[in-house]
Amino acid sequence: MISKSAVGAALLVGLFGPLTVFATNGMNLEGYGAKSHALGGASMAFDTGNSAAMNNTATLGLMKNGQQELGFGIRGLHPDISVSYGPLSDTSDGTAYYMPSLSYMRKDGNIAWGAAFLAQGGMGTEYGNNSPLFQGGYSMLNTLVSMSGKEIRSEVGGGRLMFPLAWNITPNTTIGASLDLIWTSMDLQMDMDGAHFLGMIGGQGGSVSGSMYTALGGMMVPGGAVTDINYLRFDFSNNSSFIGEAIGYGTGAKIGMTHRFSEVLTVGGSYHTRSLISDLETSKATLSFAGTGSAFSGSNPVSVTGTIKVMDFEWPSILAAGFALYPDERWMIVGDVKYIDWSTAMKRFSMSFVADNSAANGGFVGQILDVEMKQEWKDQAVFSIGAQYKATDRLALRAGASFSTNPVPDSYLNPLFPAITKNHYTGGFGYRMTDTSTVAAALSLVPKVSATNIDGMAISHSQINWSLNYTHSL
Repeated sequence: MISKSAVGAALLVGLFGPLTVFATNGMNLEGYGAKSHALGGASMAFDTGNSAAMNNTATLGLMKNGQQELGFGIRGLHPDISVSYGPLSDTSDGTAYYMPSLSYMRKDGNIAWGAAFLAQGGMGTEYGNNSPLFQGGYSMLNTLVSMSGKEIRSEVGGGRLMFPLAWNITPNTTIGASLDLIWTSMDLQMDMDGAHFLGMIGGQGGSVSGSMYTALGGMMVPGGAVTDINYLRFDFSNNSSFIGEAIGYGTGAKIGMTHRFSEVLTVGGSYHTRSLISDLETSKATLSFAGTGSAFSGSNPVSVTGTIKVMDFEWPSILAAGFALYPDERWMIVGDVKYIDWSTAMKRFSMSFVADNSAANGGFVGQILDVEMKQEWKDQAVFSIGAQYKATDRLALRAGASFSTNPVPDSYLNPLFPAITKNHYTGGFGYRMTDTSTVAAALSLVPKVSATNIDGMAISHSQINWSLNYTHSL
């Protein structure tokens, strides 16, 4: 028989798993654009091409007057995640995620401007049906029970439409800004056993409230229709490869600057505001309860349809600064430091479910269940370093690395979102095929990181990521 502690730990991660997009530095990628990616993610003080729209908009001012560039890109992320706890083990089937980009930039006199689309994130975890980590749990009355056996997965995607502007206020100093239109979407299929639901009711790791919670409490009285609750299941997913079921829209902004002290040294910095995104919402959600009592038909759960909202789901503010050194005509050495304010953006994960007026919902019509789960992420520092060598007039070779802290506390570490990777080792190249066409590629290796959460569950995570960009000068 599976031990009680093993089952409890497995269900705990089910509770805290689907919190956000699963990337490389928390929710963020280690670099945007193949050039920055190959240089360890550094991007503050040199020309990163059209990817400046996501990095430091002021670097667009480094374009030549009259230059126009059309850019296309694709980014691939390939995580390898395994989890073990006593006799339980599993591996995520979510091993490949792809993110496109499209951009147009031009410079007229002292002004550079344009537009760019970027798929900012597109990862998750997939544990499928009958996962050993989610096969059983404990009811509210501490009885070993089976869970739904249905698919367990989470996926979050984010994208930006950006409108950057840069102004060369002097020959050596440039300022930049960007207004971003942002969308974020989510799929979630998650079981939560009754024991952990009861724990949250008592304030352990979160909270539960709302009229549906009150109604359930009224049924769980001597002689009531509910004698025990085995599990709850949250389910909203469209299984689309492009966008999730629950969607929210909002805005963000960036400002940046660069200053060239000499032909040898340029410095730069940027600030990305915290996003302002509406609730991620869908009217095609299902909340199911399984348990014992006259309210249930045998082992069949009671399913309620309705609208679910994921509230206050935001991208964090980022403060960054960097330098670019040019020892001679062929070499460039770059470095950045970034400070990411996760502690403000990722304190909790909040969902609100409202039952619709479907006749099948019976007495639950219009009732609300609010669930809030603690996250308490820590702020993160990321250090990037890279070097570029122009081997020929057409070929540039690049290498770099980035080093960061882990923002996720052990108390909330779980197999659905093991954002524990720290270091990235990168390389790549840029090649000018013709006077108007350039291709750039990057590859990053993310060494395996292992950690054990507060329940004794061991989680390991490594990645191989790549990016490819094509730029055409008009």
